[in-house]
Amino acid sequence: MMPSDAHVFRAPIDAFPINRERLGGYLQSVGLPLDPAEPILQFGTGLANINYRLRAGGRMLVLRRPPDGDLPPGAHDMAREHRILSRLWRALPLAPQSVHLCEDRGVIGVNFQLIDYRPGLVIKGDDKRHFEGKPEVAARTGKMLVETLVAIHGVDADSVGLGDLGKPDGFIERARKGWMGRAERLELAPAAKMLVREISGWLERQTILARSPTLLHSDFKLDNLIVEPGALKPVAIVDWDMGTRGDPLFDVATMLSYWVQDGDPDCMHDMRQLPTASPGFPTRSEIVAEYARLTGRDVSDFPILRVLAMFKLAVVLLQLHALWKRGAAKGDDYAAFDRIATDLLAFSKDASAGRG
Repeated sequence: MMPSDAHVFRAPIDAFPINRERLGGYLQSVGLPLDPAEPILQFGTGLANINYRLRAGGRMLVLRRPPDGDLPPGAHDMAREHRILSRLWRALPLAPQSVHLCEDRGVIGVNFQLIDYRPGLVIKGDDKRHFEGKPEVAARTGKMLVETLVAIHGVDADSVGLGDLGKPDGFIERARKGWMGRAERLELAPAAKMLVREISGWLERQTILARSPTLLHSDFKLDNLIVEPGALKPVAIVDWDMGTRGDPLFDVATMLSYWVQDGDPDCMHDMRQLPTASPGFPTRSEIVAEYARLTGRDVSDFPILRVLAMFKLAVVLLQLHALWKRGAAKGDDYAAFDRIATDLLAFSKDASAGRG
């Protein structure tokens, strides 16, 4: 039984334009004829990649494309995501199948992929409406998130042709050096610069356990899931354009870098990334303990990976603020990113000292 559909779509007048005639001609040529009776609708959610629902080749699909303009290296990687999703569905049913990749930019101006459509609900950011007065739903959702992450990390990548995805050797060390380097290249206010240097120095002194690499999502959180309305059971895991292989605990740390709970500083709430401040959600410590119980993995060095993930998130926010200052990014939210990022760095320093 298919779940009911709660996806939200933009009114056609507000949608990012797409040339239906050129698209239809191309899809006809690859054996996926566009259904003329079905409108092409742009999803109302999503701030980075642009997604449309359409019917082609007799099935409902999502056309997923990157935004216009110059893109950071490795970002919005349709080819990487297609490679993952054209294979992963065989081992992980929550991964929707990518059925076609178009790298001919003459069709709609950018490359794009076509992915199997999954009806359901996306809970964006810190939307707490589904959890207010329902601590049992919050608790169940927290457990579901851990179990879903465990399922991703349990995939045998070799069995679906993804055994050579990414560069798992030296994964954490490259992340550590890479994000420290990006931070050093930014023009930072004195307070942020001092925090970056203190946290970088602390990270350089730490030792991470060697763990067998697994498949990673790299940005796993609630709004990268489609869930059943009401029951909130997972229907699909989406946004795989940063998928790779590496230390599975870094995926946990990435999710928990967004995970807000009672007693956190304002910066965690101000990011508005997860609804986990609602009563009933597990704490970060409880999430780590549950992950360890389900996987049997040693998580004793998790505090180090958490600081690294928080540091990475702060640097991303600082990069976005720098783009906004140059006029290369639009949106009122960007104005506060330097303040949020600096406070997040301070919280990261507290975490490195065992506080928070």
